[in-house]
Amino acid sequence: MSKPKIFIAGHKGMVGSALVRLFKKKKVEIITKEKKELNLLDQKKVRTFFKNNKIDQVYLAAAKVGGIHANNTYPAEFIYENLMIQNNVIHSAFLSGVKKLLFLGSSCIYPKNAKQPLKEEELLTGKLEPTNEPYALAKIAGIKMCESYNRQYGNTHGIDYRCVMPTNLYGPGDNYNPQNSHVVTGLIRRFHEAKVNNLKFVTIWGTGSPLREFLHVEDMARAAIQIMNVDKKKYYKIIKPMSHINIGSGREISIKDLAKTIKKIVKYKGKIKFDITKPNGTLRKLTSLRRLAKIGFKCKIDLEEGLEQAYFDFKTGNSPQN
Repeated sequence: MSKPKIFIAGHKGMVGSALVRLFKKKKVEIITKEKKELNLLDQKKVRTFFKNNKIDQVYLAAAKVGGIHANNTYPAEFIYENLMIQNNVIHSAFLSGVKKLLFLGSSCIYPKNAKQPLKEEELLTGKLEPTNEPYALAKIAGIKMCESYNRQYGNTHGIDYRCVMPTNLYGPGDNYNPQNSHVVTGLIRRFHEAKVNNLKFVTIWGTGSPLREFLHVEDMARAAIQIMNVDKKKYYKIIKPMSHINIGSGREISIKDLAKTIKKIVKYKGKIKFDITKPNGTLRKLTSLRRLAKIGFKCKIDLEEGLEQAYFDFKTGNSPQN
């Protein structure tokens, strides 16, 4: 019996690379493509790729991502590129007969003032956080695209396209670019550079009061694979009436306490200052994991252990820093 062919879109990204590491331990054939070989924004090339490769499963982890600054600075790019990538991959996968696909979204799809913890049913019940609205809208469209294809073609074509919404991710392969990074990587870099340059303080955007939930990317990848392999009947019974499932750690921490933890790990001796003229973003974003619990998934990596690993990766150059 031949090995199942699994295409990981976005294999160089944080989630994609974690999926590759896990799948290398399994009896599957991993298919990946560099951007110079296959630009996912190019509809014609994506269709040709799927037509020429008999793919069994797709993990759609490719996306344009970034923190508050990046989302505010490049809103047009965030909505256009994410819509194009997911439209091209999902539709081409369907046309070529791919039966199973996993779409990776983000917990920023939920309304800014949604009830906490964020249940899947909160989707489309209110206004989004303005700082990342274009990105969130693209991800919502991806969920609805998978849902619509399942509704229209699930029975006739036997497709099963699933969607997962992870909380804030960090870990190996994360982006440490000083302008476009997420909060964990941005803080690690700033505290490290402050230590190296003997700076007296590190400035952090906002008041430090917002609460965030963080998930190590290795846990995210394990959850994604586990969700993809849950029996179809059981899976759709669990997620009804929505078409996606949250993935998170279930634990939250304030940005202020996160900064203190990273400061300790980096061994920076200076002070922390908060720039209250800068936006906080969403004040709280904790995901409800009741559906994930029904699937039987549990995280293995706690936050402090994961942050220590992340700092080691940064120092040793195992994660992109530009």
